[in-house]
Parts: sequence; C-alpha cells; structure tokens
Amino acid sequence: MHTIALFGAGKIGESITALLTSSGRYKVKVCDGDLSAATRLAQAWPNAEPHILDVGDKASVTQLLVGCSAVLSALPFSCNAMIAEAASECGVHYADLTEDVKTTQYVAKVASTSKSWFMPQCGLAPGFISIAGAHLIALFDSVDTLNLRVGALPLYPTNKLKYNLTWSTVGLINEYCNPCEVIKDGHITTVPPLQGHEVLALDGDEYEAFNTSGGLGTLCHSLLGKVRKLGYKTIRYPGHRDLMAFLLNELRFSDDRDSLRAVFERSIPTTTQDKCIILAEAKGTIQGRYVQKTYASTVYHQTIAGRHFGAIQVTTAAGICGAVDLALSGALGPRKGLLKVEEIDLKTFLANEFGKYFLDQKALSDL
Repeated sequence: MHTIALFGAGKIGESITALLTSSGRYKVKVCDGDLSAATRLAQAWPNAEPHILDVGDKASVTQLLVGCSAVLSALPFSCNAMIAEAASECGVHYADLTEDVKTTQYVAKVASTSKSWFMPQCGLAPGFISIAGAHLIALFDSVDTLNLRVGALPLYPTNKLKYNLTWSTVGLINEYCNPCEVIKDGHITTVPPLQGHEVLALDGDEYEAFNTSGGLGTLCHSLLGKVRKLGYKTIRYPGHRDLMAFLLNELRFSDDRDSLRAVFERSIPTTTQDKCIILAEAKGTIQGRYVQKTYASTVYHQTIAGRHFGAIQVTTAAGICGAVDLALSGALGPRKGLLKVEEIDLKTFLANEFGKYFLDQKALSDL
C-alpha cells in the first residue's frame, strides 16, 4: 500500500482522497494550512489522516514527505515550486494540477536533476486532454492540425456569465489573463487570451470557445516538429467571453486579480451539478488521404463511494490519480526526471481503476 502526501484539502483534494482511499490500495496524508479542513476531510474517508501544512516552512514540508511514495499538489500554482524542490530532496515522486506555464518550467528544471519522477499538469486540461490528443496524433501518417477544446460548465447557469465556480478561482482568472502557448506554422509562439473566438455546436447545443492559457501543458514541446498547428481553447456558453473581456480589459481587473477573485467568490455561487466537455480534433494524412478524426466526450457529475462529486472534481481527480497510479505501478516503465502526461497511452489510461471515469466507449468507437 502506497502512502500519498496530498497537499490541499479543498474540493479537488476531497475527490482525490475519495478515489485513492476507496480503492483500498492507498493511504493519504491530507495536508492543509487549515488543520480543521484537513481533519474534516480525513475523517470522511478510511486510510486518511490530517496534517497541518505550512508552505512557508520548507523543513516542515520535507518532514511531511517522509515515508511517502509521492506528493500530489492540489494547491495554487504559486506553492508548487517549493513543493517540487522538497520532493526532489526527499527522493519522492511529484504530481500537480497547475495550468501555469512558468511554474511547470521550473518543475521541469527541478526534475532534470532528480532521482524521482515529476509529472506536472496531469488533471483534465492540462492533463487528460493531452492524452486524448496524443492518441489522435498516433492514428495519422502525418498531422497538419490538432485542436483541443475543454469546458467545465454548470448544467443550470443562472447569471449573465452563464457560469458557476466549479474549481480554483485563482486558476480560472490566471488562464483568462496569461499568454497562451500554441504551435503556429510549425513554431512555438504565444497568442492573447480570450482571442480566437469561435462558435461550436455539440449534440444540438451551442457553445463558444476562445484561447486560454495552460491547457496544453507540455504538449507544444512534445509535438514541435510533428504538427503545423496546435491550439487549445476553453468552451463556455455563448456570451461569456465578451463579459470576461469587459471585466478584464475595460474595467482593468487583469491588473487587480485579487479583487476580481473576491468579487467572483462573493457573487458567483459554486455548484457540483456540472459537466465537462472534452473535444480533440486532428487533421492530417492517412494512406495519402486528408482525414479528420475527432474524440468527443462529456463527463457528468456523479456519486462515488456514496458521496456526490461535481464533474470537474471527478475528471481532475481521476486525471491525476490515474496518471500517478500507472506510474507507481510500473506500467509506464522505470522513470525519473520529467514525465509528460501525454506519454501515457489512452487505452491504458482508460483501463485504469481511476482513468475509467473518463471511459466513453462511443468516443473510442468513433475513431
């Protein structure tokens, strides 16, 4: 039985704990700056124990990693650099959910001299969407374009933004404000967030999509020289992008993200009645013919081990738990240094105890 240090006792931390402990194969140290939050979470699940976490004290962080196989960070991206350093010093494996490009670059630097493996950005997007995209790429003789789209959406939106808070508010604002890494004409470059607006129709419903930061994870560097064009966009209900552009650009909340976070968390309710739309589309050549192939799936909120979880909780937790479980089991081979989530085979991932929450037989059969 592996012992996992989980940093962060929020919504995603809860779903990670639920998946790992209910499997009967993991013990979880639930670590959070709020000991009462860690205690409430640990008491709800077997084989979980609470610990106080001080991310400002590296020595105490290192102590929490003693006896652990891996540390999983469900904390804001700003905490992850130090956690990665501590994991490297302890020889403990590391995984996180961050969408922040600079943080991931630093984690990769730490990983380059480490004896353990480091797998950043392995939730939903970044994360599973890269596994799906890499699977599509492998079906072609040569690939021209890979477009990836993901949306975590409330089922019953009631406000002008047509949105509810379903995950980290800090992460949400971060991906709406930061430059977006893409491949264009065979070269890695950046494009502005909230641009590249398009209208989508999926299963009879209308959505919009636009550039956001971080969703590709390390995929740009993995696919450089293999595709002419690669991009990632977030899916929302129509009208959302224009209102966010007004808030961030015209009211200049992009320069005061803390205030926007406070406004959102005061005024926009959370929900666990949601869905996650996953859409990967590739165009290229197969046996001399120009072909398009699409992986399209939707995951809904559901009950796990007797407790209800939102779709974004399920997909994010399943992403990191499935990837970490495969790595710890040796299914990905002996590894050290940087481990990119897109290196995981899609069918292997979907066959995993945790990866199965993404399983959509129709999406696979359509390929």
